[in-house]
Amino acid sequence: MNAELARQRVLDAVRDYQEAVDGAAEPFDAGVSEVWPSGAVLDADDRAALVEAALDLRIAAGPASRRFESLFARKMERRKAHLTNSGSSANLLAVSALTSPQLGERRLRPGDEVITVAAGFPTTVNPILQNGLVPVFVDIELGTYNTTADRVARAIGPRTRAVVIAHALGNPFEAAEIADLADAHGLHLVEDNCDAVGARYDGRLTGTFGALSTVSFYPAHHLAMGEGGCVLTSDLALARIVESLRDWGRDCWCEPGENDRCLKRFGQRMGTLPPGYDHKYIFSHVGYNLKATDLQAALGLSQLAKLDAFVAARRRNWTRLRQSLDGAPHLILPRATERAEPSWFGFAVTVEPEAPFTARELIAHLESRGVGTRRLFAGNLTRHPAYADTPHRISGELTNSDIVTSGTFWVGVYPGLSDEMLDHIASTVKEFLAARG
Repeated sequence: MNAELARQRVLDAVRDYQEAVDGAAEPFDAGVSEVWPSGAVLDADDRAALVEAALDLRIAAGPASRRFESLFARKMERRKAHLTNSGSSANLLAVSALTSPQLGERRLRPGDEVITVAAGFPTTVNPILQNGLVPVFVDIELGTYNTTADRVARAIGPRTRAVVIAHALGNPFEAAEIADLADAHGLHLVEDNCDAVGARYDGRLTGTFGALSTVSFYPAHHLAMGEGGCVLTSDLALARIVESLRDWGRDCWCEPGENDRCLKRFGQRMGTLPPGYDHKYIFSHVGYNLKATDLQAALGLSQLAKLDAFVAARRRNWTRLRQSLDGAPHLILPRATERAEPSWFGFAVTVEPEAPFTARELIAHLESRGVGTRRLFAGNLTRHPAYADTPHRISGELTNSDIVTSGTFWVGVYPGLSDEMLDHIASTVKEFLAARG
């Protein structure tokens, strides 16, 4: 048997295996089966793509990674995409890039302030602290769970140099207004787009308003690679800095396996190194190794073909829940930011502070009926031990962030949920309200 025939037989067997797995799946049983809040939707093409990459022993970054970066940048309407090993790493790279000496007077320096939101996920904020910068926390709105341009404007001080904000649960923040504000004050804007791939604000894709944006490919997100993330930009200077920081901080931009793309591998002189020192080992940043592999990229390429369908399913599922729960007493239901077309990550519910029950009680009821829930990530980050002794400034009050901490959770809208599962979520909430409302 030749290698190609053997390869095809393996891939055919993989597809047969997927069919057997799908056929053995238990039917949904309301109240018994688990309804996950998030999860990857993987099919035979995805499984075959992973196995095919494994058969080729593509165990480091290579052709699949480069192809994914090219196609994803085009899909997201940016000039450059750099694949990395997680969305958290993407945030670290994006913020770290703004500290590069290559930006001259535009670079962020230790002690500079960066405006961000108090209610969110830690890895939007951590890179600010890890780079010696000072987060300035602002509050959010209930319902959209985003901050507003007005709140950001009020937070700007004499040392403010950047704004780093996530589009909450797939719902865009006021990206155009905040981008205009950043331009007017000479601030960098980074969009954490990890939860909102495919969302639009004013008809424009999120992730295209800031100088840099980030994406996560963890299985809970819109595309799954296992672990994985991406930094996107249309600024070629920033793109080079991101690539350098991701790839150990080296100055060379040869792809793996290349030796002399710049045609001056032994013809450069940088720093105080001797003339002609090998460019492959010249380092222009204190960098990291945050690369992904072709195994992850192969899965990403397979998933990318289904992105539009995934986004549509998330919107459809969110709308079904929203319509089913409309008018529910004592609950603040989610709403889209004005002029936004979200690409929903989850369906947020806030129990009103004066309700005759608590969010913990409603969550316990849902979980007892198999409905998985998640808090709105960390809630008010300033209340966590990790941030107790870190330098930061709070602009205004964090009233809504505190309400979110005690009263908000979200349930799933990911494409793997059936109408039956969504209806079970809604009926379980209504069942609780009828008994306690």
